[in-house]
Amino acid sequence: MPNSQANNANQPPVICLMGPTASGKTALAMALHDNLPCDIISVDSALVFRDMDIGTAKPSAEELQAYPHQLIDIRDPSESYSAADFCQDAFKAIEKSRANGRIPLLVGGTMMYFKSLIDGISPLPEADQSIRQAIAREAKDKGWLAMHQALEQFDPVAAKRIHPNDPQRLSRAIEVYRKTGHTLTQLTAIKGDKLSGNVLQFAIAPQERSDLHARIELRFEQMITQGFQQEVAALMHRGDLHLDLPSMRCVGYRQMWQHLQGEYQHDEMIFRGVCATRQLAKRQLTWLRNWQSLQWLSMEDENNLQVILSAVSKL
Repeated sequence: MPNSQANNANQPPVICLMGPTASGKTALAMALHDNLPCDIISVDSALVFRDMDIGTAKPSAEELQAYPHQLIDIRDPSESYSAADFCQDAFKAIEKSRANGRIPLLVGGTMMYFKSLIDGISPLPEADQSIRQAIAREAKDKGWLAMHQALEQFDPVAAKRIHPNDPQRLSRAIEVYRKTGHTLTQLTAIKGDKLSGNVLQFAIAPQERSDLHARIELRFEQMITQGFQQEVAALMHRGDLHLDLPSMRCVGYRQMWQHLQGEYQHDEMIFRGVCATRQLAKRQLTWLRNWQSLQWLSMEDENNLQVILSAVSKL
């Protein structure tokens, strides 16, 4: 983000509305849109993908018409979308919104995206498949223990943190060094642009975990009724998608895909999908519990809108 923007304390605030899946973020965002001159910017790694509407609980076409969301439907499911990609797109949307005198309203549950915006993101290179394949061949010949010993020579800090039996992280640390000439430790110490000015951070969460679990189960059943199986069948029919893609790793999609392949019965697919969604919610809440400068909202409280409007009015 340009420094002229970063140093302007008089620009409109940014509202961050976080929370676990199925906690009611979208409904609250729409209510805020009715009461404030704001632009909704999605912070969701699943909503970026086109043709993935039901299983991601994407706002309906009618809702998007009335409440436009930015950063939705901007990638094909065959493509990847990193936190760095998100930051680049989000900062453009935020700057445009503020330049128009409007309030950027960031809404979603992808905590890594929020963290990257608020704390700044390290300038790590994108994945390089040729380097990764070369590392994999070396590891097959020498073993991952030898690869870990090589990492110790040029990045002892990362080697201490990464276990020799963690090939994914070990490979990434070696890849970064070979591609850039800088160690993973050096690059992660560098932080890029981050949100400036007044940033209001809210998290909506349940008072009782069981209430969120009930919502998750109900929503998954509604997705089935709405045609989730047909949606995933259409994605499978394309022929260019597979379960290793980020899009197909989204909760629910993997389980439905495996069901359609004959790995699970229908009831087991629902059970596994609900469990995966609960696990996602648990990870999201764990992130939020360690968050700084966060104001908590109760999922059951009808006064959440007024709490946020009051906070904005005091700026």
